[in-house]
Amino acid sequence: MRFRPGPATLAVASLLCLLIGLLYLAMQIRTVFSDQLKQEYAGLVLDAAAHAQSALEQAGMWQQTSGESPAAALNYRRARAELAQRLTSLAALVNASPSTAPHIPPAAFGTDASLDDTDTLLSNVSTYWRVQRDADSADVRVRITHVARTLIALAALLFCMLITALGMYARRNRQLAGQSHEFEYASLHDSMTGLPNRRKLLAELDEAATRGRAASTAHRLAMLYIDLDGFKQVNDSLGHRAGDDFLIAVSKCFRESVRKTDLVARIGGDEFAVLVRTFASDAELAEIARRLIACVVRTDEQSGIGVVRASIGIASFPEPVDDYRRLVAAADDAMYQVKRSGKNGYAFVAPAGRAAAS
Repeated sequence: MRFRPGPATLAVASLLCLLIGLLYLAMQIRTVFSDQLKQEYAGLVLDAAAHAQSALEQAGMWQQTSGESPAAALNYRRARAELAQRLTSLAALVNASPSTAPHIPPAAFGTDASLDDTDTLLSNVSTYWRVQRDADSADVRVRITHVARTLIALAALLFCMLITALGMYARRNRQLAGQSHEFEYASLHDSMTGLPNRRKLLAELDEAATRGRAASTAHRLAMLYIDLDGFKQVNDSLGHRAGDDFLIAVSKCFRESVRKTDLVARIGGDEFAVLVRTFASDAELAEIARRLIACVVRTDEQSGIGVVRASIGIASFPEPVDDYRRLVAAADDAMYQVKRSGKNGYAFVAPAGRAAAS
């Protein structure tokens, strides 16, 4: 049997991961605090060593002049006593260190100890504890980085687990909704070119007309019906694969040649239509038609075919077509008038029902 984890299983798994992560974080934080204490302790030792070094330099200075006068000798003895006190404090810190460290013997901080030996001792102590402090500081930075990364990973894991558990309840609904959207898109678009089909074109035409009626100002619509002249020869001579490639290329060119507000649709076969939702004059529609014809010519030349051109019929609402539902049929009639007049051009639907060719 195939194992399918349910929401309860995911919740238990996320809780276990969270507990393990929290345990790891507790251990890391405890180590960070320990390293910080070691770092602070090393700082105290280095401060004490610096004070002792200062006392050593003072004693060395008075040692050079101790034989010149009783006052100088007294100052030297005081400096040695100060040095011994500093060394005693330093030895107490070093010898009481919670971590393993080289101890300072009692003979090292006596008043009769050699200043050169004391200087060597202080240098060794400073070097050792500076290395320890730097190592503890680096370890703290590394562990803090681990803590931050673990927190991020746990938060992401927990979030993903919760989202997954919640999503399992809605997965089936999303799948059904996605399939429904795919079916709807497929029913409204041409599978080869990706353009809207006749059903989508008519729906957009209805919506544009309804929006126009709701507007306070007059709203004009236009339909351009495009038929590719000579396209049948492409399929007959070069094959349907070449014909399909031509349709895909010219469809892309059509989309790029019209405005974003205009809708390009494939009616079927080698017939296309362009819904112009707003325009100012017939000259604007004529310019769109010329761009579409140029698309066909350019695609034909790029494909090396040399026989494909376009005939375009143009119908506008509310003049001369007074019913927007007849725009497609009227533009189709105008397109056939172009074909009868020699093809490779465009024509407007005339008020008297005749097409005005151009």
